[in-house]
Amino acid sequence: MDNTCEAKKEPLENVFVLDHPLIQHKLTLMRDKRTSTKEFRELVAEVSMLMCYEVTRDLPLKDVKVETPLKKTRGKMIDGKKLALVPILRAGLGMVDGMTNLIPMAKIGHIGLYRDPETLNAIEYYCKLPSDVDERDVILLDPMLATGGTVVAAIGFLKERNIKNIKYVCLIAAPEGVRNMHNHYPDIPIFCAGLDEALDENAYILPGLGDAGDRLFGTK
Repeated sequence: MDNTCEAKKEPLENVFVLDHPLIQHKLTLMRDKRTSTKEFRELVAEVSMLMCYEVTRDLPLKDVKVETPLKKTRGKMIDGKKLALVPILRAGLGMVDGMTNLIPMAKIGHIGLYRDPETLNAIEYYCKLPSDVDERDVILLDPMLATGGTVVAAIGFLKERNIKNIKYVCLIAAPEGVRNMHNHYPDIPIFCAGLDEALDENAYILPGLGDAGDRLFGTK
């Protein structure tokens, strides 16, 4: 994992760029404008699953007894850690299946936000979380970290519900969004597959991969 912004050679605290060759290969395929909706959807799931491997690296383990076909021995199993996946609607939905391939025991919540056109404030229009979410480590999912406004609002809503342990996972991040998020929540780690150059005048990530939601669902 790397935590340096290549565009500016600037170290960014608590940001982890997952630079495994398989992740980077699949990310390049996602960036390609010729990639079909079906292929894009599959790639998002695959990259999310690969990222899950690193995001859950700190899960605690316990010793257990197990009997192989040959003899009794001891092994390791996850020590009762409760997890919840919370995608931000709608694009975050594309990351859920890949994550649950590796952590099927995780419960899944959903949070929906839209931006008020006059105040530009993020408005929560839907939130459904597991009843015991305040006892779980939450992995917040949203493919694109651009300005950071949406994820900052989502984290705020989660913290209002007494959720203490949060990680944020995205596919692509812009330095502006990283700084905005950490200005508000420097304690929350960001895991991404790519840390891009900057935002354009319309707040799109450059070089980016376009609108992740539209590419996932075949809309414009």
